[in-house]
Amino acid sequence: MSYADILQADVRLVILRTLSELPANRGNSSVLCSILDAKYGHAVTRDKVKTEFRWLEEQGLVAVEEAGSVLVATLRERGAEVAQGRARVDGVKRPGA
Repeated sequence: MSYADILQADVRLVILRTLSELPANRGNSSVLCSILDAKYGHAVTRDKVKTEFRWLEEQGLVAVEEAGSVLVATLRERGAEVAQGRARVDGVKRPGA
């Protein structure tokens, strides 16, 4: 696994964990971009966050809707299980690993 793969898997986990902490388990790509940088040290672009939202949606971990220029992701049950380490998805870091 490359360094880039490790970072990408961690970004995905952080997105899921952050959504699990937000009201109604929802957050937009702009806010998540800021949180990833400020709280977790992941300096990613909004475009990168949108790409990860779409990937997580394809895996059935979040539901995504468009709201103007941002995407809004809502954590699904399976996404919460992955965030808590009770389920595993290749491409998402396991908590504590």
